[in-house]
Amino acid sequence: MGDRLRSATLDDLPVHLILEILTSGCRLSGADLVSLELTNSTFRSAHDEFVPQTSNSLVDFAAIQLCKSHPIYVCLSHKAQEELVNRCCQNWKRVLRFLQSVYQCSDVVETTSGNKMQIRSGRYHTLLIKDSTVYSCGSSICGVLGHGPETTQCVAFTPIKFPNPAHVIHVSASHNHAAFVTRSGEVFTCGDNSSFCCGHSDTNRPIFRPRLVEALKEVPCQQVATGVSFTMFLTNEGRVYTCGTSGHGQLGHGDTLDRPTPKLVESLVTVGPVVQIAAGPSYALAVTSDGTVYSFGSGTNFCLGHGEQHNELNPRPVQWFRRKGIHVVRMSAGDEHVVALDSNGYVYTWGKGYCGALGHGDEIDKTTPELLVSLKSHLAVQVCASKRKTFVLADNGSLYGFGWMGFGSLGFPDRGVSDKVLKPSVLNSLKGHHISQVSTGLYHSVAVTNQGRIFGFGDNERAQLGHDKLRACLNPNEILVEETSEFSVC
Repeated sequence: MGDRLRSATLDDLPVHLILEILTSGCRLSGADLVSLELTNSTFRSAHDEFVPQTSNSLVDFAAIQLCKSHPIYVCLSHKAQEELVNRCCQNWKRVLRFLQSVYQCSDVVETTSGNKMQIRSGRYHTLLIKDSTVYSCGSSICGVLGHGPETTQCVAFTPIKFPNPAHVIHVSASHNHAAFVTRSGEVFTCGDNSSFCCGHSDTNRPIFRPRLVEALKEVPCQQVATGVSFTMFLTNEGRVYTCGTSGHGQLGHGDTLDRPTPKLVESLVTVGPVVQIAAGPSYALAVTSDGTVYSFGSGTNFCLGHGEQHNELNPRPVQWFRRKGIHVVRMSAGDEHVVALDSNGYVYTWGKGYCGALGHGDEIDKTTPELLVSLKSHLAVQVCASKRKTFVLADNGSLYGFGWMGFGSLGFPDRGVSDKVLKPSVLNSLKGHHISQVSTGLYHSVAVTNQGRIFGFGDNERAQLGHDKLRACLNPNEILVEETSEFSVC
C-alpha cells in the first residue's frame, strides 16, 4: 500500500522522455543544464543505451543536440564548428552559452526572473523593451520618444502607446528617429521624417507617435537598424529593405537617389539570407548566413573596411574576412569606426582610431579589420560601438570598455570625464553583476544584467538615463522602471 502511494521521482521517468524534454522547445540555457547536472545524479549519468560514448552525461548530450540545432551553429562550416568547440575546451555547455548569448544580445535577452528585455541608446534618449511593453526616456526631439507632440522630455522610462496592442520584439534608436518590430513582423516608426527615413512618403513632418510602415505591411520583419537619415529593415526571409537619404549610397541600390518608402536591396538577395544589419551615420553593414560582411555607403574614416575611403553604392563584401576564412556573426556600426564578432568569440575593429576607440593601444586608424589581440583569451558575445567608444561583453558577464570617456560614458569612475582608454579594460564598477546586454549612445550608456536590473552611466542632462537625480553619472546608477497599466505623464 505504501509503495503504491509513493510519489514519483525524476528517476522514475524513462531516459528517452527526459532527453526529449531537455532537447525540445523548452529553450534551456547552458546555465540551466549545469544546474541540472549539479542537482540530480540522473543528469550526470551517461545512460549508454541512449547517449553515445562521445558524451560524458545526459546533460552533455542534450547540450550537443541543442547546439547542433541552433541557428548560428547550423550556418557554420564543419571547420568553424570544430574551431568553436575547441575554443570552448570541448565544453558543449559553454558552446551553448556562447551561441545563445550572441543570439540574444542582438535582440531580447531573457533574464533569470523570466523577463524579456532589450535596451537601445539613441543620441539623447533610451528605448527599453520589457516583456510586452516598450518604454522611452530622455529628450523627445522630433517625437523620437513616441509620446506625442506635447512631450519634449521624459525624466523616467514611460510606456509608449501604439495604435493597436503590439508585442514589440525589437527596437532601434538613432539620432532623431526610432523603429519598432512586433512579434507579427509589423514595423512602426516615429521621429524626424524630413528625409523620409521613417518610411512614410505622405509626410515629411515629424511623426510623434509610432506609425505602421504601410509599405512593409505584407513583408514580415525581424530586425531594424536606424542611421542618421536612413533606415534598414531585415525581413524574416533574410532580405534587406532600405529607405531615406542615399547621398553616399547608404541605401545600397547602386545610386544616390533618396527613397521615401522601403525598397528591396536586390544585390543582397543573390548572396544568401542576411542574418544581421547595422547602420552607421551614413553607411550600412549586412552579415549573411555564411559569415560574409557586406558594407555600403560612405567610405569616410575607412568604416567600410575595404582599405580605402571611396563610397560604395552597392553592397561590397569585406574581402579581409573572406581571405582569412573568418565567419562573422555580429557587427556594430559606430559613428567613425566598426567592431565585429566572429564565430570563435574573437573581436575585430577598424576605422578611425581617435581616442583609442579601436582598442589597439594607440590612436592609429585601421583601414581594414584587425584582431583585438588583448581580448583574445576572452570569449566575446556582444560588441557595441558608438561615438569614439566601444564595449565588448564576454560570455562570463564581464563588460570591457575602451575609447573616449565622454562625460563618463565608459563607466570608469576613477578616470576623468574626458580621458582616453586605449586598451580594453574591465568595468570593475559592474563587476558584481553578470551583464547580459549593453548599449551606448552619444554620451551615455546602459546595461542590463541577467537578473533584469538596468544600470546607466554618463551624461544625464536630458534624463536619458531614466531619472533626474544626477546630471552626470560616473558610477553606474541603477534605473528603476515603474510598471503601471496607466501611461505616465512625462
